[in-house]
Amino acid sequence: MSWIEIAVFLVLLALGYFFGRYAERSHYRSILWREQESLGFPLLTLRTPPSSLARCDASLVAGNVVVSVDYFKRFLAALRALVGGRLKSYESLLDRARREAVLRMKEQAMDRGAVVVMGVRIETASISKGKGQAIGSIEVLAYGTAIVPSRG
Repeated sequence: MSWIEIAVFLVLLALGYFFGRYAERSHYRSILWREQESLGFPLLTLRTPPSSLARCDASLVAGNVVVSVDYFKRFLAALRALVGGRLKSYESLLDRARREAVLRMKEQAMDRGAVVVMGVRIETASISKGKGQAIGSIEVLAYGTAIVPSRG
């Protein structure tokens, strides 16, 4: 490997680190702001609504997000795989994706005039494999039943 190839690798690694970190911080700021906006909106894992909501309308709501793993996180995960341990770089990726999916579900429910979302569930999947079966991107789906007060 020549010094030019090494320099290119290091430059790409540094760019991946700085741009990935900037994008992640921007996304976290957006998530925190939107979480504050929807703080009072309840999500319940219960499958059966309380009797006070028995005469309400119900509809399915869902929030879906696909997040790609940046080059730097993939590089760190590969290094960590050599020695074992937690993959903190992937943990933050999953945290952002999960919170974003839940926020999208909440926003959809609030747009429909719902007062609560019941039976909330979260699913994750790896939808893209990179070279050597490395994770390329992940999908997180949050779904539940929006309870909307009857208009009659």
